[in-house]
Amino acid sequence: MDGVLLLGFGLGFVLLFRKLGLGATLGYLVAGAVVGPDVLGLAGDAEAMIPVAELGITLLLFVVGLELSPSRLWEMKSEIFGLGLLQVALCGLALSALLYVATPFTLGASLAIGLPLALSSTAQVLPMLQSAGRLHTPFGERAFSILLFQDLSIIPLLTIVAALSRNPAQDTGPPGWQMVLITLAAIAGLILAGRFLVRPLFRLISRLGEREMFVVAALAVVVSAAALMEVLGLSTALGAFIAGVMLADTPFRHEIEADVEPFRSILLGLFFLAVGMMLDLSVIAANPLFVVGMAGALIATKTLVIGGLGLVFGMRWRAALALGLLLSQGGEFGFVLFTRAQQGLLIEPEAASLFGAIVTLSMATTPFLMMATKRIRREPMVQEEREGPRTDGASALVVGYGRFGQTVAQMLITSNIPVTLIDTDTEMIDVAGNFGAKVYFGDGTRIDLLRQAGAGEASMILFCLDGDNPTADLLRSVREHFPQAKIYARVFDRRSLIDLRGAPVDFAIREVMESAVQMARAALEELGDNLEDIDKTEKTYRDNDRERLDLQKGEGNYRAGRDRIITQETRSARRGD
Repeated sequence: MDGVLLLGFGLGFVLLFRKLGLGATLGYLVAGAVVGPDVLGLAGDAEAMIPVAELGITLLLFVVGLELSPSRLWEMKSEIFGLGLLQVALCGLALSALLYVATPFTLGASLAIGLPLALSSTAQVLPMLQSAGRLHTPFGERAFSILLFQDLSIIPLLTIVAALSRNPAQDTGPPGWQMVLITLAAIAGLILAGRFLVRPLFRLISRLGEREMFVVAALAVVVSAAALMEVLGLSTALGAFIAGVMLADTPFRHEIEADVEPFRSILLGLFFLAVGMMLDLSVIAANPLFVVGMAGALIATKTLVIGGLGLVFGMRWRAALALGLLLSQGGEFGFVLFTRAQQGLLIEPEAASLFGAIVTLSMATTPFLMMATKRIRREPMVQEEREGPRTDGASALVVGYGRFGQTVAQMLITSNIPVTLIDTDTEMIDVAGNFGAKVYFGDGTRIDLLRQAGAGEASMILFCLDGDNPTADLLRSVREHFPQAKIYARVFDRRSLIDLRGAPVDFAIREVMESAVQMARAALEELGDNLEDIDKTEKTYRDNDRERLDLQKGEGNYRAGRDRIITQETRSARRGD
């Protein structure tokens, strides 16, 4: 019953907040607060739901890893370890100093609270960047670099909190230098497992053709990587991210991403519902000025520090301001570090609850802040350029890389059009890879896979499939989901073309039509016809064929226009022989 109530309230509030332009995250948070113990009290224990819901964060980092190849990640190293390190250090120290001066907390307690407050919400920021289509822009990559380093910083922050602990009975675990070695060993192990175990596994599954096995295998990979990190006391999200990066250069990337995405969305929604349920409204009611004032100070401090770092790293002031506001909230890992600080007798349970409410309130303000500053940030967002090759904004998805699709794709690539190639034939994919072609494995007739492959931004989708695909229903669905894209289709024969009548296809061609015309032209030339007569013959044939096809489409019957079929007998009759 709790599940029905949570999903029902979550759906209702998300639809409402989406309609108001406030985003899904705030909708989930408010829904959780409403069904939680402090308002309606309809749902159960939020803390018991958190471990399952946190899998949504893990899947989110896995999906992000799938979109970042190791080579691209290496190119971002200066921003990850430069901008990211400075953000965590400067924001953490600034907030700790603010707490030490403005509150009665000791220096140890101020550090135990201020350093975690430097972390932002990966679970909130990345979906916002994805939904806005900005994750792979220079702006989005700077934000992601900071978030990634924040995940890496969990290890030293836990070590610092443990070192400050005043609880002699608390198990502080291994020293920091051992944790660093353990982390590096775990990452190396994941890389080796990805190369020698996971990739061959997905290759085997693709040959078997069992789609549900992709779902099982993908979830197994994520959970295994996260479990390994958890056993070692490290960030589960970091393990999932490394696993995703190891699969980013494989042909199975889009298929895996499409299969994992629904689970990520649902579990991430549950996470924010649980956070909303955990919001202690009585603490806010007892200390409203402190909670609101501290949340405001948190947002202002992080905005100033991150915005200043953005300027130092060459960003325009508007974009730097946007980066600061986007990352100005507290993060979900703050709850974990507050709990550790409480266990170490650095802060009281009431303080942990109070700052948990402050973090949640700061997360709730982010959509409002981004909306309020939209006009200020509009110019740099429009001027910002995306990564990768550009040819007047054109891009294409080629679905099917057989003998037909290869010719289409290679001509587009010759003209410097960025192309994404999709096919289900693993043997062909391997052969194409030997010749330098990057073909992704996946069923290109699935809308979710097309979306993961970039159909939402493509200007053209070309179906170069064998057999009777694509169908009219598929083309209607593609047009509905990706209205900006032109749809080109190769069909098997005349009957297939007639079946597409009324379908939203911008161009369709029969499989052997043009090659057959070219052979006929070559035969006529060899038999002595001059080029002028050959051109006239071709025009006559094409006009007749088009008129017959129009009749067949109009009646929906491939037998229509039989009198227009050119045979030896009909041709002789027309000549009066």
